[in-house]
Amino acid sequence: MKLLRAFLLALCILPLLVGCGTVGKNFDSSKVKKIQNNVTTQLEVLDWFGVPYKEGTENKHTMWTYQVDTWQAIGEGHSKGLVILFDDNNIVKAHRYESNY
Repeated sequence: MKLLRAFLLALCILPLLVGCGTVGKNFDSSKVKKIQNNVTTQLEVLDWFGVPYKEGTENKHTMWTYQVDTWQAIGEGHSKGLVILFDDNNIVKAHRYESNY
């Protein structure tokens, strides 16, 4: 009986010790420095980073978001995100990159 309890306790604790997760889609952040406001096209961004994790609009302009968040039961999680706003001609109007990697 004691062996069964120890086994069940270990079975309950194990997921907490090795638990981790990821939300989003990883992207090559080394290419962020290539982005130039009022110069870089939407096609170039698509070529460098692929399909965005999220698409939306802000003030009637297209906005793409590249994002990945990871977490672990033990230790620090990591996050990085790139938000790009395009003008009416599909040229980068503004962008923002944040990371704690």
